Amino acid sequence: MATTGKKYRAAAAKIEDRPYELKDALAAIKDSAFAKFDETVEVHMKLGVDPRHADQMVRGTIVLPHGTGRAMRVAVIAQGERIKDAEAAGADIVGGDDLVEKIAGGFLDFDALVATPDMMKGVGRLGKVLGPRGLMPNPKTGTVTFEVAKAIKEIKAGKVEYRVDKTGIIHAPVGKLSFGVEKLFDNARALMEAVQKAKPSAAKGKYIKSIFMASTMGPSVAVSPSVLEK
Repeated sequence: MATTGKKYRAAAAKIEDRPYELKDALAAIKDSAFAKFDETVEVHMKLGVDPRHADQMVRGTIVLPHGTGRAMRVAVIAQGERIKDAEAAGADIVGGDDLVEKIAGGFLDFDALVATPDMMKGVGRLGKVLGPRGLMPNPKTGTVTFEVAKAIKEIKAGKVEYRVDKTGIIHAPVGKLSFGVEKLFDNARALMEAVQKAKPSAAKGKYIKSIFMASTMGPSVAVSPSVLEK
């Protein structure tokens, strides 16, 4: 049977078994943090949808007001003038069919991949390599586009993708503990509102069933959905 460490148990003892208002939840997460690195704060939202049905899938992207605190390495697969556009916009890795072959060979030294529609025939065969790592370009997330400069700038500014998993839960980062309560509050509320607006018309009953937040190593804190009612 798995057991938790002494520091985790001490941190968990500080968290009350009740829903917190969002700012209070963030303060509690910060107060109970014990890791020696700048932890990421994540939001976990249980939704009243059945992701087995396409018309109840919840998926989208949002550029967080204060970014994620993570430096993103962006790769772009394009050709012609759009290679120059990508380089000018600050892409870390740029290429065409040569980059497709490099990725097929196991190169994955990037955090996000943008591709132009005319390159998707080649990129499509990389599904088995990119898919399991969440790196496959997709028009729904803005990573299959001719507007490569815009896509790169959004990713580097703190664009986050949210997608409901097979259990009906969305997991997404909203920043680092070092951001402080106010910035984390802005980011978390922006994400929650985006998920709320993405409610599928086919979803029936209560849409947002529960919200929890936690830092990388810390205990989870229940959050009251009242922030979405204001």
